[in-house]
Amino acid sequence: MSRTIPVRADVPRETTWDLDVLFPTLDAWEDAFAACDRDIPEVARKAGTLGQGPEIAREVLDAIEAIKVRAGHVAVHARLSWAVDTGDSAAAERSERSSGLIARCASAIAFAEPELLSLGPDRLAAYVAEPVLAPYAHPIERLRRRAEHVRSEDVETLLVRASEAFGAGRIHSALTDTDLDYGTATGSDGVEHEIGQGTIGKLLVDSDRSVRQSAWENYADRHLDLRHGLAAACFAGVRQNVFFARARGYRSPLHASLESNHIPVPVFENLIDAFVRHLPVWHRYWKLRSKVLGLDGLAPWDAKAPLVADGGPVVPYRQAVDWIADGMAPLGDEYVGALRRGCGEERWVDVYPNRGKRMGAFSSGTYGTHPYILMSYNDDIFSLSTLAHELGHSLHSWYSRRMQPPATAGYGLFVAEVASNFNQALVRSHLLGRFAGDRELEIAVIEEAMSNYHRYFFVMPTLARFEREIHDRVWGGGALTAPYLIDRMADLFTEAFGPEVDCGGAARERLGSTWMQFSTHLYANFYVYQYATGIAAAHALAGPIAAGDTGARDRYLAFLSAGGSKFPLDALRDAGVDMESPEPVEAAFASMAGLVDRLEQLLAG
Repeated sequence: MSRTIPVRADVPRETTWDLDVLFPTLDAWEDAFAACDRDIPEVARKAGTLGQGPEIAREVLDAIEAIKVRAGHVAVHARLSWAVDTGDSAAAERSERSSGLIARCASAIAFAEPELLSLGPDRLAAYVAEPVLAPYAHPIERLRRRAEHVRSEDVETLLVRASEAFGAGRIHSALTDTDLDYGTATGSDGVEHEIGQGTIGKLLVDSDRSVRQSAWENYADRHLDLRHGLAAACFAGVRQNVFFARARGYRSPLHASLESNHIPVPVFENLIDAFVRHLPVWHRYWKLRSKVLGLDGLAPWDAKAPLVADGGPVVPYRQAVDWIADGMAPLGDEYVGALRRGCGEERWVDVYPNRGKRMGAFSSGTYGTHPYILMSYNDDIFSLSTLAHELGHSLHSWYSRRMQPPATAGYGLFVAEVASNFNQALVRSHLLGRFAGDRELEIAVIEEAMSNYHRYFFVMPTLARFEREIHDRVWGGGALTAPYLIDRMADLFTEAFGPEVDCGGAARERLGSTWMQFSTHLYANFYVYQYATGIAAAHALAGPIAAGDTGARDRYLAFLSAGGSKFPLDALRDAGVDMESPEPVEAAFASMAGLVDRLEQLLAG
């Protein structure tokens, strides 16, 4: 007997996202693609005109934003079509074509930034002071602050074209999302469960230890089968980041990533230092888990083993939507109404697993579209949390795209991961209040919280340490090989898990494959640390709102509406949290320690 993952054609339409509102037919998509491709050169021909006065500059910048929006619509449809069925070669082709379209668009408009800077600081300041350029005042200020790293028009065009040629992340994803067969996990009852990107999370929280172990081992082993190819892809991705950092004159890839997004490097360094300093909190948690599960010591596949009977509550999708909506009620009817429509009749969410569906979960979309959420819902509290997280991203986009013009509707990842983690924090607070006294449900909610912390305050900081080390190695002229990457990853996780988790023997190499399992994150150039800063800022903002502070609520909604119209740290300060201070991260670790205290009490009862 076995349990298998359905193919895409067998998934009920009402549980899939609605791409028809973007383009009702593939012919319509092709027409839009061709029209956009045809019009890109028209924008390129506007080069050399930005110095003709603020009014002309406004016309040129508007034309640039308009072509970016059109290309974005084409790309979103293509990429989402591929993400739900990575084995669909026609969808894969459209996705690659759309990437080429985006690159041609970026190349055509590469003249704008160096041309604006060539006006000189005084004239550029005079431009920005003109009301006609008000929508572009903040983007131009961002440009001014990174002026020393902007190259000439020819070089900027070349850098854009070079980025199109780099595709290490896409290669890694194609291998791990499409080509790999992860086999099955076998339970103590002999039942086999198909392992896929949409089911691995569910299998790792199964109450049957045999299911967890075989799922964890087989998933890791299939990645290890491709260790040398994936290491080559990782090396290529890091060299790409090193190339761009050097081309733009940054001190390191870390500086290139953070400074270009207006985040001081000490924010990253302070987070990593705090993580290492607070590892004893994690070690205490692992010890508690080991005791409750009746084990002499945990194995890595026990990190999320359920501590309640029958693996915790069953939470169907509709129940999850109701609980999330109730939890987000402090933000008001407008927020909750949009959330319910998105999870219902507007079909923002592609809900359930299917074969070939891309790993993980994400929120997507672009200016002029509603948000789109990809996930693999598994009828448990962990899936509820993932849905809440992605809805945080989606409502952030919903507000920013309604309230901002195209030039400032987009926002950086540093603030994006605040909005997503905020939803999880607020929903969790609601559930702990609503079900106070229900011992098993309280334990389940705390387990979900610790699972969330595990991903964002344990795995991601460990990956961030790894990411810094491999970039420093390549920056210094070193190479990345499979043995080095696996060994270094295993070392970092062994340190993080501490003495309560057995990371030796065959588990060591499998644990060392963790970097292979993050094809979407590892190629995003210092993305992962922002999950940890995001969870810290989110908890600081959610606490007062959960307590009924209407002023805090209004500031948070203003933060969502601000989009990219402010620098990230300024936007968060206005909302009520200072991420240049160590306090939010320290408070998040204190909150996590409090959850361990509460879990200990509940389990002793």
